[in-house]
Amino acid sequence: MSYLENVNSPKDIKKLNIDELEALCGEIRELMIDTVSKNGGHLASNLGTVELTVALHKVFNSPTDQIIFDVGHQCYTHKILTGRKDSFNTLRREGGISGFTRPCESEHDIFSSGHSSTSISSAIGLAKAKSLRNEKGKVIAVIGDGALTGGLAYEALNNSGNESNNLIVILNDNNMSISQNVGTIAKNLTTIRTSPKYNTFKNKVTRGLAKIPKVGQQLIRTITAFNQKLRKKVYKNTFFEDLGFRYYGPIDGHDLDSLIDALKVAKAHNHSVLLHVYTTKGKGYDYAERNPSKFHGIGEFNINTGEPIPSGDTFSSVFGQSLFHLAENDVRICAITAAMTSGTGLTRFADEFPKRFFDVGIAEQHAVTFSAGLARNGMIPVFAVYSTFLQRSYDQLIHDVAMQGLKVIFCIDRAGFVGSDGESHQGLFDTAYLMSVPELTVFAPTYFEELSSMLYQAVYKEKKAVAIRYPRGGEAEKPEGYSYEKDSYNVFGDENAKTCLVTYGREFDSCYKAMLETEDVYVIKLNKIKPIDSSVISHLENAERILFFEEGIKTGGVGEIFAAMLEENGIKAEYEHIAVPDEFIKQASVSAQLKKYGLDKDSVIDRIKNNG
Repeated sequence: MSYLENVNSPKDIKKLNIDELEALCGEIRELMIDTVSKNGGHLASNLGTVELTVALHKVFNSPTDQIIFDVGHQCYTHKILTGRKDSFNTLRREGGISGFTRPCESEHDIFSSGHSSTSISSAIGLAKAKSLRNEKGKVIAVIGDGALTGGLAYEALNNSGNESNNLIVILNDNNMSISQNVGTIAKNLTTIRTSPKYNTFKNKVTRGLAKIPKVGQQLIRTITAFNQKLRKKVYKNTFFEDLGFRYYGPIDGHDLDSLIDALKVAKAHNHSVLLHVYTTKGKGYDYAERNPSKFHGIGEFNINTGEPIPSGDTFSSVFGQSLFHLAENDVRICAITAAMTSGTGLTRFADEFPKRFFDVGIAEQHAVTFSAGLARNGMIPVFAVYSTFLQRSYDQLIHDVAMQGLKVIFCIDRAGFVGSDGESHQGLFDTAYLMSVPELTVFAPTYFEELSSMLYQAVYKEKKAVAIRYPRGGEAEKPEGYSYEKDSYNVFGDENAKTCLVTYGREFDSCYKAMLETEDVYVIKLNKIKPIDSSVISHLENAERILFFEEGIKTGGVGEIFAAMLEENGIKAEYEHIAVPDEFIKQASVSAQLKKYGLDKDSVIDRIKNNG
C-alpha cells in the first residue's frame, strides 16, 4: 500500500498524477474488501465510487467545498481519504467509525445520513446558506440513480436549478440508465465540453465578444441559445436542463482523466451543474460485480469465494416463505417492497408471482398509498419494509390506509435493535407511532411459527390495517412445549408470585430466562400489542411489582399504554418501565445494545433482585 500509507488528508492526493491516483484506487479497493469481509457493510456501492470520490477530493477542497453523499452508504473512500484510514478497521464496530457519514466523526462529513434521497435537499440549504453568508466553496451532492427514485429528490430538483450558483449535483448512474437516449454523439459532445482546451477557448471568445460595443452581449446570448438548442437535439432528454441545470454527461465514472476534467468544469461554473456519471457497482471485485445486490449490504463473507458466513433461517426468510405459500392459493395477495426485495425475503415471491410483485423503488410513501389503492379494489397488499424506512410513510399510513379502513398488511422487518448500522437504522420508533394510529392492529412475534401464524391471521381474520413487527436475524430458543395458539397474550409461571415481568417480541427471551433463574416471578408475553387485550389485567391482581421490558423507545411506547391501563383499572402495584431512553442508539452488536439498555437476561435478573 505504497500510496495509501502516505494519504492522511485530501491534500495528500492533490500532488499525485493520474497513474499514481489509479494505483491509489486499487489500494483503496483492497482495504475496503478486506475490512467489509470481516465487519460487514455496503460493499458494491462503495467499490463503484472509488474513482469518483478520489476525483472529487483531487479537484475540490473539502471541507470548504462541502460533499454530501446521498444515503451515505458509498462514503467509505471518502472516509479513508479524510483521516480515517488507520481507524477503518473499526468500521461499524462499537466505538468505531460509522458506515454512514457522521459530522461528529469528521469536519469532512457535512451531513448525517442513512436514509435515501435527502442529499439534494440538504445541499440546496447548505448552498443557500453559503451564499447568504458570503462564504466560499461549492456544495456537491452525490446521488445514485436508485436514490433518484425517491420523491424527495424530485422535490429538491424542482427547487434548485435556477436558485444556486454554487450547487453541483453528481448523478451516479450505476443501473437505471436514466438517459437511455444518450449515444455516441452525446458522449463525444460531453468530451468536448469538459475538455480544458475547449473551456479555455470558450472563455476567451466570451470575453472577446463582451468587449464589442453594443452588439457584444447580444452575440453571446445568440450563441448561448444556439448551444442550448444543439444540446436538446443531441441529448434528447433535457429534463435536467429544463430544471435550470447545466447538464454534462454521461461520463465514465472509472476514467479519472475524464472525471477530473468534468469536475473542473463544474467547479468553474457560476451556475447549477448536474454531472451524469456512470459507474459499475462492485467494480474491482468480481463476485460483487456479478451480483451487486448480494453485496449491497452484506455481513461477513469469504473473500476467496464471495460467499457469506452462513447464519441459518431469519425472520425475513421465514416471512418470505410464509407469504409465498399463502399466495400460492390466493391470487388476491400482492407483495410490495421499496427497493428491498432480497432484504425483506421476497426474492422467491418476485420470481414466481411477477404480476403480483411490486418493487416501487426507494419510495415508501408511494408504496403505502399504492397499497391502499390495491386494497380498495379487492386485493390483499402486503408491504414488507424495514422499521427505519416505514418512518417515512407515517402520513400515508394514517391518511390513506387507516382513516379509510383499508386492509393493508405492514410486515415490519428489523424492528428493535439492529446493531452495526447505527443511529439511522435502529427499529426502535415504530411501536411509539403505531400505537397512536386508530383501528390499526399490531402483532409482535417472538418465534418463526408465531410470525407465520400472525401473517395468516392478518390475511384472513383481520378486517382492517395490520402491522406485524419482527427483529433482525434468527429466533431464540423456545420454552419447552410452547406453541402459539393465536392468543393475544400468554402467561408463564405462577401467577401468585409477587413480581410480574411484562414484555413482547424478542425481549421475551431475556425475561423468560430471567424468570427461570429467579424466585417469585412470572411473565406475561404480549403477542398482540395493539390493542392490548383488557383481560390481561385479571392476571395482575395479586402482583406487588410489575416490570415492563420493551425493546423500543420509551416515550409513547407500549409500556406507557400498559401503565395507563393499570391506572384505569385500579392496579396499585409498583410499576417500572424499562425501555430505550430519549436518545439515538449508536452502532454496536445487538447483544451489547441489549445489555447497555438493561434488556439482556442478566440485566433483567439484576432489576428483579435489586428492586430497581
